[in-house]
Amino acid sequence: MTKGLDALSALAHGTADGRPGPTAASVAELARRLGRDRSQLSRTLKAMAEEEFVARDDVSGDVAPHWRLYAAARDLTGHRLRTDGLTALEGMVAETGESCYLGVLAGDTTVTIAERLPSGSRQLGSWIGRPYPAYCSDCGQALLSDADDDEVAAVFARTEFRRHGPNTPTDVPDFLRRLEVTRRRGYSIVDEEAEPGLYSVAVPVRDFTGEVVAAVQVVGPRRRLEPRTAECAAAALRWGARLEAALRGT
Repeated sequence: MTKGLDALSALAHGTADGRPGPTAASVAELARRLGRDRSQLSRTLKAMAEEEFVARDDVSGDVAPHWRLYAAARDLTGHRLRTDGLTALEGMVAETGESCYLGVLAGDTTVTIAERLPSGSRQLGSWIGRPYPAYCSDCGQALLSDADDDEVAAVFARTEFRRHGPNTPTDVPDFLRRLEVTRRRGYSIVDEEAEPGLYSVAVPVRDFTGEVVAAVQVVGPRRRLEPRTAECAAAALRWGARLEAALRGT
């Protein structure tokens, strides 16, 4: 069993060239990476294929984690986003004293899936489940930070860029210019783009495949948050990293 789990783990963590996430590999390549006898590993993989832990390509003979495992991992990621995500938000609120949120991308909008507010918050209602245009939302840039420019353009292909605040992006090229800064920085700053006087810092959160699946955000009045940008970003980066570790099961 241990040898089988080692093989599955090696497949799940990508190939020798560093590509993240579940990928196919030949038995010979996998044997080299694990330092195992090829024939013994082949028998192990055959048994694992019969139990649908791995899938074998009929032409190349390459093996990869079975799609059922990938689907189960995705379900677990969604569950952990909401459970461990709340823990991360609570930590961020304790450190910053500001309202903190966890958002995901849904088409060309972002949707809040979890929130934690500091005591004394004057927020009316909840943001959970409410979509907001990704081009100007508090976490849109963070959620799209790993997408290339063509992918971003495809997301906004049918989007009308409407003005929500004094600094709302005007079109896709304007959004891409801001996104490039976010990519270099490692977190986004949305300064009066979503609405007048609103300021936020957001950090992308990646799952076990290395894909951005969510973003943690610190949101509040510009007059209060802008001078504390570095502090809020540090808290979001720290708790975002902890959430990523939870999603990877480490």
